Amino acid sequence: MAMLPKNLPRPEECQGAQTLWYDKKKYVAINFMVQNPKDVEVDIQDTYIVLSCKDVDDNNMYNHIYFYDKVMKFDSQVKIYDRSIHILIRKVKENVPWPRLQKDANLKPNWMAVDFENWRDWANEEDEGMAEYEQYVEMIQDIGSKKGKPPAMDDLDDLSD
Repeated sequence: MAMLPKNLPRPEECQGAQTLWYDKKKYVAINFMVQNPKDVEVDIQDTYIVLSCKDVDDNNMYNHIYFYDKVMKFDSQVKIYDRSIHILIRKVKENVPWPRLQKDANLKPNWMAVDFENWRDWANEEDEGMAEYEQYVEMIQDIGSKKGKPPAMDDLDDLSD
């Protein structure tokens, strides 16, 4: 059963919801910052997402984002909170970092930003972990090579008195 686009038309008068996003190994997380969202409709397709809703003041909020890369539209979660709409979408290519959310590098809407509170440079984590491990192994080997003969214990005071 194919998920057909919901065809969420852009309202004549609308504004883009402030959007914070961050990249994970398997997912892309998007937070649309909307105060008391209502009439929320989300259309997730392989190459784009559309959000349409109203905020606390009945302003029409509308975002249409073409993704940097393909996603798995069936493996996504949408959670609506008092101050945001949180969406987690699985990437088709896991373990491939996204440098941006949008396909077009020249588009830089003023309502979109990276969520630095949740951003982690996971792409380099494995390299850093490997470097720590190699440093640890080197330290252990270094200790082993300096071991030599055990120290003479004859200079210790006799504490049996």
